[in-house]
Amino acid sequence: MRRPALKTMSLIASALIVLTACTPAAPEDRPKTLKVVYQKTDSFTALETMFQAAKQEFEAANPGVLVELQPIQGNDDDYGTKLALALRSPSTAPDVFYEDTFKVRSDVDAGYLLKLDSHLEGWGDWDKFDDGAKAAGRADDGGTYAVPLGTDTRAIWYHRKVLEAAGISVPWEPRSWQDILDTARKIKANDPSVVPFSMYAGKGTGEGTVMQGFYELLYGTGSTLYDEENKKWVVGSAGFKDSLAFLKTLYDEGLAVTPAQALDANVWKKVFGEWFPNGKLGATVEGSYAPSFWQDGGSYEWPGYEQEMGVAPFPTQDGRAPGAVSMSGGWTLAIGAGTKEPDLAFSFLSTAMSRENSLAFTLDSSQIAVRSDVADDSGYQAANPFVKDVSELVSVTRYRPATSDYPRISAAVQEATEAVITGARSPEQAAGDYDAAVTDIVGGDNTVRK
Repeated sequence: MRRPALKTMSLIASALIVLTACTPAAPEDRPKTLKVVYQKTDSFTALETMFQAAKQEFEAANPGVLVELQPIQGNDDDYGTKLALALRSPSTAPDVFYEDTFKVRSDVDAGYLLKLDSHLEGWGDWDKFDDGAKAAGRADDGGTYAVPLGTDTRAIWYHRKVLEAAGISVPWEPRSWQDILDTARKIKANDPSVVPFSMYAGKGTGEGTVMQGFYELLYGTGSTLYDEENKKWVVGSAGFKDSLAFLKTLYDEGLAVTPAQALDANVWKKVFGEWFPNGKLGATVEGSYAPSFWQDGGSYEWPGYEQEMGVAPFPTQDGRAPGAVSMSGGWTLAIGAGTKEPDLAFSFLSTAMSRENSLAFTLDSSQIAVRSDVADDSGYQAANPFVKDVSELVSVTRYRPATSDYPRISAAVQEATEAVITGARSPEQAAGDYDAAVTDIVGGDNTVRK
């Protein structure tokens, strides 16, 4: 008659086993986890590759620590929006993340970024980073909150055969905006099926609109977006109106893509993957990273692109000194202010940005090197035939104002360009709307008429 007792004891033992399995492990037994958030798209996988290599290396060197990679699929604006949402809550905030340089100061002001000065002091590699690139990670208090991954410049990329067919000699070196318009008109007259000169505009292409378009125009007039000396935003700018007027001419005459195409957030895919390779685009303004799309392993592999494509500086409005203008952006790695493991987070960051990993990332993404040992590497120098040309543009480049107000100002610029290319507003009206928007964003005391 012991069977019921044995059965009861067996049930109790089973329950204990289940309870034991469901009981959380003691905190000291749990692996420490670092959450790493970054951008990934069909055409941008270089960062994923770098982080995978860093994860393997870091976990091998730090038993008991797990690196959880969390890629965010989407373009720059989508990534920025999703990252901002994640940063707002301690439960979703990452330990290490990919940070656009123009958002560093606003995110520091919001309390999202960890100050890195004490960690950088003990990192021997920090001396190898370019001083100008380091500045992109600094905030108003002088502290460094992000480490640069790479930088870039903007230039005119053109299809040699398309220009030659229109009677334009190459290498093409436009000296003014008029030269661009004259060339675009010749291309259109020779072959109406070709887009003569693509220049992003409107809200669809987001930051690409201003970095690969409007700012080349604005700074080429001698005007600026922000008065650095007085720390005020510029309104009433003649150069702002002239820049919008150039876009109006380009679109009104059918020298660019159609307005509908311009408002498509994915129009850049046609630029790189369809129009250039098929000889249906004369020229566009794009980043120094352009060859990464066409080289072996790129999203739109194009054997022989080196012979088909050419690159030229974007000229100033009327050829005034320095004769050309470019824009530089770049991305960084930052650490969340609320991380529970700041030392481990920085250790992972420095592993990801070692010389070897930095070189691989720079080559994969066609970035301009920010580490001296990467810039001196023979592999980097031979990466593509345009490295020298796009690197030289650093001497004439500009950077976006790194202020907390900038993202909203940028959105106002994008709205102005969209209003003009769609015919909703004249350049003068759109410039007036922009001035009103800026004044509303920052207050009249923080603007200056120039």
